Amino acid sequence: MKVRLPKSSGIGGNQQDMLRQVQKMQEDMAALQQDLETREYEVSAGGGMVTVRINGKKEILSMDIQPEVVDPDDVETLADVVVAAVNEAIRRVEDTAAEEMAKLTGPMGLGGMGLGGLF
Repeated sequence: MKVRLPKSSGIGGNQQDMLRQVQKMQEDMAALQQDLETREYEVSAGGGMVTVRINGKKEILSMDIQPEVVDPDDVETLADVVVAAVNEAIRRVEDTAAEEMAKLTGPMGLGGMGLGGLF
């Protein structure tokens, strides 16, 4: 939702500046979100036995399983390594998104503007 101000809104200059900053931040956040969704990550687990490629939308793009980890008598180990790789891939996407958003919004959530209860 973008904030739009009419020319004669009766809002003071400081408030207009603040609302413009909020609008710019909303636009920046939307652009960053789009960028994050197009990124791809590669994560390995089990000493490289399972490698997962995932995108920023948390969609698994591919999975490579080394033949050595495939043991018909020990399917549980393979399942554990696959789950570990997928979970680590999802964590990497989420951590990267959180770090990038924090850079944009700053420690106060909105670039330190201290808007309190406005949002």
